[in-house]
Amino acid sequence: MIIGGEALIVIGIATTVIPGHNIIALMGLVVIGLGCAPVYPSIIHATPARFGADKSQAIIGVQMATAYAGTLAMPPFFGLIANHFSVALFPYYLMLLLFAMAASHRLLLWISATHADEDTA
Repeated sequence: MIIGGEALIVIGIATTVIPGHNIIALMGLVVIGLGCAPVYPSIIHATPARFGADKSQAIIGVQMATAYAGTLAMPPFFGLIANHFSVALFPYYLMLLLFAMAASHRLLLWISATHADEDTA
């Protein structure tokens, strides 16, 4: 679900930069939202399997706190960027955040696979 959500986000970001009527950019934002929808629940759902049931409550708390901090900080941060440069940087800002999310997810998968191999050896 996470990778599928990331793919939808890429499609949505690409749609926002298509020149034309503003409705196309609006549709891109809707697709971005649809792509974001499954990511957070999927991360929370996978936590006990990745980190163990005994640690999952604390880790889910950290995930929730980080999500709220991001929700609080990222819009005003882009507001500063738009104020000092241009709103046209919005798709690039979203792509940077998507890249950070995708890289973090791939790193988590790699670390999980590495530790799974060590546990079976």
